[in-house]
Order: sequence, then structure tokens, then C-alpha cells
Amino acid sequence: MEAITYFKLQAKNLFRDYKTQYVSEVYEDGGELYDYKPRYFDVNGIVVDFDLDEENFTLMKAQHVIAYMVGFNKWTDLLKASKPKLELAKLLFENQDKVYLVDWEDYIDSIEDNSGETLTPESELEIFKQVALNWEASNNPFPDYRFNKGKG
Repeated sequence: MEAITYFKLQAKNLFRDYKTQYVSEVYEDGGELYDYKPRYFDVNGIVVDFDLDEENFTLMKAQHVIAYMVGFNKWTDLLKASKPKLELAKLLFENQDKVYLVDWEDYIDSIEDNSGETLTPESELEIFKQVALNWEASNNPFPDYRFNKGKG
């Protein structure tokens, strides 16, 4: 599956999961606590970690969250990315149980600092395939937001 199509599907799945929202508790002040019955994503974890407004979540915001999970500032940046950057982003998404985005970015920064050169997207992709894919999942203390581990 092409990377853009893959990420569109992930955003749609996140939005589908959001739409399973229900009120699980009503507070004395009238405020509401929401919960979800998701199939694809840990929506509660995403809401907390990405500080989302649960009352105003849209497909566009789901796209933004998916893009941000793989290192882009916004969805349009993901759409405009080169093929190697998209392939790396897809690998990052599929391996979030092993590779935390910030750890990956720190790893690349350290390589660039030591070499004095900026890596190309192709080089980053090759390093990811050779090194990060071999990282142990137990080394990642951060959440994997997926329930179906990459299945769309």
C-alpha cells in the first residue's frame, strides 16, 4: 500500500475510533468524562498525550495527529514529503512499539553531530532499516497507540 494511502487509512481509523465516544461519567458541575470503544487505536492515550479537545475532534485533526506521530508538523507536510521520507515515516509508524520518535530523532542528531554532515532522507531510511528495526521493543518505555499493530 502506498504510504499516503496508508496514512489516510490510519487517520480514518483514528477518527472512526473517536466516533465510538460515549459519556462515561457526568460531574456535578455538568462536565463530562468520555470513554471510547475503539478497534484500532488507544484513543484515551492519544487524547491525553496530544492534548486533544474531545468535543471538537475532526478527521482533519486525526490526520494531523497521525502526521505528528511520524515526525511531521502537519498533514500537508506529510503529503508533500519525498518517497524516502514517507517510507521512513511508515516504518516509524509500524514500529512504534520498538522505536520512539524522539529517540530516533536524537539518534540521527547524534550521527549528524559526530559526522558534521546532514544525512539525506535516503541515508536515514537505510540507517533505520539496518539499526532501528533491530531495537528491542522492551527498550521503548513509550506507548504504542495501535491495537492491531499495523493492520489497517
